[in-house]
Amino acid sequence: MKYYLLVGEKSGDMHASNLMKEIKENDAEAEFRYLGGEGMVRQGGELYADYADVSYMGFWEVFKNVFTLKKKIKACAKDVLNWQPDIVVFIDFSGFNMRIAPLIDGKGIKLYYYIAPKVWAWNTKRVYKMVRYLDRVYCILPFEEFFFHSYGLPTYYMGNPIVDEILAYKPNERFLIGNKISDKPIIAILPGSRKQEIENILSKAIEVVEQFPDFQFVIAGVSHLPESLYAKALGGKDIKVVYNQTYDLLGHSTAAIVTSGTATLETALFNIPQVVVYKTSFITASIVKMVIKIDYVALVNLVADKMIVRELLQEKFTVDNIVMELQSIIINGEDRSVMLEEYAKLQANMGDAGVSGRVAKHMIK
Repeated sequence: MKYYLLVGEKSGDMHASNLMKEIKENDAEAEFRYLGGEGMVRQGGELYADYADVSYMGFWEVFKNVFTLKKKIKACAKDVLNWQPDIVVFIDFSGFNMRIAPLIDGKGIKLYYYIAPKVWAWNTKRVYKMVRYLDRVYCILPFEEFFFHSYGLPTYYMGNPIVDEILAYKPNERFLIGNKISDKPIIAILPGSRKQEIENILSKAIEVVEQFPDFQFVIAGVSHLPESLYAKALGGKDIKVVYNQTYDLLGHSTAAIVTSGTATLETALFNIPQVVVYKTSFITASIVKMVIKIDYVALVNLVADKMIVRELLQEKFTVDNIVMELQSIIINGEDRSVMLEEYAKLQANMGDAGVSGRVAKHMIK
């Protein structure tokens, strides 16, 4: 069968590449084409375009680039139809993917969504668009299965693929030596994988460095963004950036400052106490405040349905607040112990290993 996959960020590329690997295990003649990243390229197939070319963060950023984005959506839809896949697999990235769906609907192509849009968080009316265009949804959060089923959308929860990724991870024993990192305890900074996140978040996060002289800060970088972007955010500060080695970094860290997203869940599964931060444009933040319908933003808190990790968002994202929260979790005190106890409960609810394989077999069947 022919599979066309569409992703919009690093985590989507990771999940898509794992899915492709499992599909090949069960469908040796599978063909792939995709809007994706380097992880997918390593699995073979044909790259239509890099996801970095179409990834914009926030309402304001999308608005500024709306005409360019519309052209790219139409061009991508045309490419899908020209290639004539059996299945299109949308992976997260709903702002783009759910605009592609109507353009390729009714052409004899099955439309599946893997890692479903978080329509339960805000503007639940969007679920009706999903019902109209999608044939099937594979969700990765337990409560999503009931939510989508209640609207009549065939939905399957087979666990969270992050579990597979972490179980498959093999530590690099030369991580510290290879990156010339000292033996000082590490506080990791995971600033996200988008240009706007580096610009809006990293420069603020590193202002806390001087407050922790007994620790060293190391930044998790991604290679699809230019090194100059990180250099500009660092403003001359001598802070190590390691590229495409997030799991190795977490494996050597005492605590972390994490941009809200998939990384918060990954950090929890590595048992690293964290402070979750996020900042976007004033316009985007104002719109989100008006429409959001959830009590938490961090995936860790959403899955647990309680506050496990502190969320420093927008105006709460200050140096003083980061310092205060970090101080409470870098020592072996009550706050750190409680967070680790809650992580253990979270891990027990994340499902068994083999998620990507189960999803792949189900799609093929």
